[in-house]
Amino acid sequence: MDLKQIKQIIDLMKRSELSEFEFEEEGFKIKIKRGAGGQPIVSSAPPTAHPFPMVMPANPASTKPSSAVAESAGSLTDEAGFTYVKSPMVGTFYRSPSPENPSFVENGTKVEEKSVVCIIEAMKIMNEIQSEAKGTIVEVLVENGQPVEYGQRLFKIKLN
Repeated sequence: MDLKQIKQIIDLMKRSELSEFEFEEEGFKIKIKRGAGGQPIVSSAPPTAHPFPMVMPANPASTKPSSAVAESAGSLTDEAGFTYVKSPMVGTFYRSPSPENPSFVENGTKVEEKSVVCIIEAMKIMNEIQSEAKGTIVEVLVENGQPVEYGQRLFKIKLN
């Protein structure tokens, strides 16, 4: 499903009384439902394969990572008993569905698998981000309204 098709679905939802739409196909799942104020909120699971082909260097032996890169990669490994909610896309991080509403989660909030923890806005579409683990939010790692990158850690969760 491409962006044009998603926009057409959202337009259809705006023109009709349709309040929820869900579609799943070969490792791709998208769910669109109206949020507060009638605005569509999109939740999608990341595709199983990378959408862009990787380009490998002509001489892979000459591309060893520097020690600084190796150290930073090592510091990103998960601690025992903890996991992280990571951003599945590039966009803007929001802790609540609207400025008037409370945050989805705070430090100390218990979450289940599939609990919505935040929204990431990408290309004017609000994407609900869900926890993939059961546990307790220990730390919120991103400020509200801050841009985030693919794979960036958003929340630290102590596993139950």
